[in-house]
Amino acid sequence: MNRLHSKRDDPGITRPRVLATDIAWPTADVERAVLAEAGATLVVAPTGDRAELAALAADVDAILTCFAQVPAEVLDAAPRCRTVARYGVGVDNIDVEHATRLGMVVSNVPTYCTDEVADSALLGILALARRLVPFTRDVAAGGWGRSVPGTSVRLRGRVLGLVGLGAIGSALVPRARAVGLDVVAFSRSGGVDPGIHRAASLEELLREADIVSLHVPLTDGTRHLIGTRQLAAMKPMAWLVNTARGGLVDTAALLAALDAGVIAGAALDVTEPEPLPADHPLRGRADVVLTPHVAFSSDGSLAELARKAAGNVVDVLRGRVPQSVVNPDVLTSAALRSPLAAR
Repeated sequence: MNRLHSKRDDPGITRPRVLATDIAWPTADVERAVLAEAGATLVVAPTGDRAELAALAADVDAILTCFAQVPAEVLDAAPRCRTVARYGVGVDNIDVEHATRLGMVVSNVPTYCTDEVADSALLGILALARRLVPFTRDVAAGGWGRSVPGTSVRLRGRVLGLVGLGAIGSALVPRARAVGLDVVAFSRSGGVDPGIHRAASLEELLREADIVSLHVPLTDGTRHLIGTRQLAAMKPMAWLVNTARGGLVDTAALLAALDAGVIAGAALDVTEPEPLPADHPLRGRADVVLTPHVAFSSDGSLAELARKAAGNVVDVLRGRVPQSVVNPDVLTSAALRSPLAAR
């Protein structure tokens, strides 16, 4: 099997440099160790600002990115860069089409946080059902909660509608059934799961579900998948749960629907914009469970993510195809910056 010559083997050649645009955890020790095995050094951007990234990208062989935007201007500034690796599942912060034109392999880590995000979606459902936000706020303010208006909701027998049946949506199915929910699902791929009550169109799901949970990637076709019309189709006592991407939901439409009582509540780990401004009207609502895009995070998931994302970079630096390639067309493109051999 032909492999790309390793720079580590030639003392006359500079060690490969890898730019981390942003790190969303305390240290980069895991990825530094993985990259060191390939003789590569890690450079962490201080702020993740686009101009800063463009300057730092000038002499790097690879880019690792979490939340920071990696637009065409940053990619154009990186003539040596062979690969862009996402710390995560979605790649909406990377200009994948431009990376492909430039011959860069784009990779992700599609399954590192399946359990964590499924748990977080269930947590949002339970928090809405048990009215966790108004009760805990009342107690924190010196009250004792029983006088808080409204009642909790029994979940057993209610309908959870899953929009998307990938790894996370499928992982939520047994969790939902364990608390007594019936599950209907809409999947563009036509996938089915033995635990769901039945498959449904998106329109049917919105009409029938007591809880709508989103589990699809953010693309041009799914941006604002849930807007004014879709919210109006939901039951007045329904909840919306989003642990996927903020851009799937039209925020202004959601606020209007909550204010007008079109739906009863929402549990959001992701928002548009993100982060939310300090004075944003979604903050502080008793009918909204809001967390700061942390559904993916746990001690186990973060270590796995760092190891696998850095491993994807190492694969390209060593002339191998990474485990998860987002833009497979680049592998047969004349623009590919390095010859790669399959594992």
